[in-house]
Amino acid sequence: MAGPARCTTSAASATGWATEMRRRLLIVLIVAGLGALAAFAVPLLYTTSAERSDRFVSRRTADINRFAELALTGSDQLEPEIDAHADLYGDAVAVVDAAGHPIVSRGDLGDLASGGQVAQAIDAALRNQRQASLPDIRPWSSGRVLFARPVGNGVEVSGAVVLVSSRDRAAADVGRVWGHVLLGVLAVAAVFATVILLIVRWVLRPITQLEHGLRAVGKGVVAAHVPPQQGPSEVRTLLTSFNRMSDAVADSARRQRALIDDTSHQLRNPLMAMRLRMDMLAGSLPDEARDTYASMVAQAGRLQVLLDGMRALAVADAAATELAAHPATPAACDASATVLERIDFWLPAAAARDVTLVDRVPAEPIPLLCADTDLEQIVDVLIDNAIKYAPGSTVTVTVTARWPSGRGRVTVADDGVGVPPGELPHLTERFRRGNHDLSGSGLGLAIAERLVTNNGGRLILETVTPHGLSVAAELPVGERPTSPPADSAPAGTPANGGRGSGLPGFSRSGGADTMPTIWLPRSQRRRARRRDDPARATTPGAAS
Repeated sequence: MAGPARCTTSAASATGWATEMRRRLLIVLIVAGLGALAAFAVPLLYTTSAERSDRFVSRRTADINRFAELALTGSDQLEPEIDAHADLYGDAVAVVDAAGHPIVSRGDLGDLASGGQVAQAIDAALRNQRQASLPDIRPWSSGRVLFARPVGNGVEVSGAVVLVSSRDRAAADVGRVWGHVLLGVLAVAAVFATVILLIVRWVLRPITQLEHGLRAVGKGVVAAHVPPQQGPSEVRTLLTSFNRMSDAVADSARRQRALIDDTSHQLRNPLMAMRLRMDMLAGSLPDEARDTYASMVAQAGRLQVLLDGMRALAVADAAATELAAHPATPAACDASATVLERIDFWLPAAAARDVTLVDRVPAEPIPLLCADTDLEQIVDVLIDNAIKYAPGSTVTVTVTARWPSGRGRVTVADDGVGVPPGELPHLTERFRRGNHDLSGSGLGLAIAERLVTNNGGRLILETVTPHGLSVAAELPVGERPTSPPADSAPAGTPANGGRGSGLPGFSRSGGADTMPTIWLPRSQRRRARRRDDPARATTPGAAS
C-alpha cells in the first residue's frame, strides 16, 4: 500500500507550509513597508527640527542685531524694545560698553564680571570673534542658549549685546510636530499592514486549503478536494492539479486494497480444490513420491496461510484508513481477561513445541482503549511467533499499566535464540520471515503493528539478555477501576484460582503452588469466578 504511505509522508512534510509561508511573507512585506515609512519619516523629523532651530536662531539673531544698531546710534528706543523682547520671550538681555560695564540689563544674566559663560561671550564679542553655530533643537533639548554680538563695525567696537534665551519652548514645538509626524506614520503603517494582511490572505488562503487537502489525503479521506476558484491564476492551476491528483491517489489506493483482497479471496477456492485433490491422491501414491507429496502439501498450507495473512493485512490497512479519516470513539476492553483467554487457546500448541507459557497477568482488570477483537489478534500473533521461533523455551506474557502516563502494555518475551539487534527494525516488514523457519507468511508482525497503530499505540521490539526476544504492544489505557476486585482465594493460591501448575506447558509466576488444579470449560470457569468474586463479575469484559 505504497500510495497512502506516500500521501501520509507528503501530508506530514506539508504541515505548517501555509503558516511558515505566511510568517515569512508578512515579515518581508512589513519590514519593507516599515523601511519605506522610516525613509520618509526620519528625514521629515530632521527637517522639522532644523526648520524650528533656524527660526529660533534667526529671530534671536535679528533681535540682537536690532539692539546693537540702537546701542550704536544711542537711540531712546533701545530700552523699550529690550523690555518688549524680554516680556514676549522671557529672555535675558544686556548691553555693555567697551569696558564690559552694563548699560542696559534685563532678566537673570548672573554676574557679568564673574568669568562665567556670559562674561566669556561678552569678552569674545568685544574682540569681534565669530560665535559657534547652534545645533538643531530636539524634543529632549533643554537649557539656555547664549547669543552675543559686538556693537560697532569690524574696525571699532564700542560695546557688546548679549542675549540668553531658553530652548524649552522651541523644544516643545519640535516635540509636538514630531508627535504629529509619528502619529501619521503609525496611521499609515496600520493601513499598510491591513492592506498587506488582505493581500497575503488572498494569496495564501488557497495554499492553506491545499495544506488541509494534503492532510486529508494523508489521513485517507477519499477524493479530498479544495476549492479551485480562489487566489491568483497560478495558484488556481495548482489547486486544480491537486484535485486531479487526489482523485488519482484515492482511486489507486482503492484499487490496491481491492486487488489484494480479491486476489486472496479468488485464490482460496482453487487452492482448496487443489488441496482436496491432493488429499484424494494420498492413498494411491508410490513410496518414492511421498516425500514430494509431503512437500507439496506443506507448500499448499503455507500458501493458504499467506493468503489469509494478505487478506488480514488488507482489512487492517482499510481499517487504518477509515480510522484516520473518521476517528471513532475508542472502546475499552479488559486486557487481563482477553490475554488469559488467548493463553488458554495457545496452550496445546505450546505443549506441542515444548514451550512453557508463563503469564504475569494481574487479577484486576486492565482497561485498554482497543477493540477486544484487535487485541485478540495482536496477542495471537505475538504468542504464535514466540512459539514458532523459540521452541523449547519459556514464553512470558505480561500485562502492565502505567496509569499516570495513560499507557498499558501487553508483552510477550521468550528466552530462545533471539535475533541480532540489526534485524529488529526489519521484523515488522511485510513478508519478512526468520531464516531458521520458513513456514510462516512473514505478515504476522506487520499485521500486529498495523492493528496496534490503528488503536493509537506502538509495537516495541527489544532483545532479551542474555538471549531472546521481547515484543510489546503499547496501547492507551482507560480509567483505572475505582474498586479493587475481591480476592477470595486462600493464601498461597494464585489469583486466577490455581491456574498454572496442573497443565503441562503452563506455569504461573509469582510463587509456588502445591494445590491440585481442576480445569473447567471456559464458560464454567466464568460462572465459578462470578460466584466466588461478585465484584469482578460486575466488571464488563472480565474473564479468567
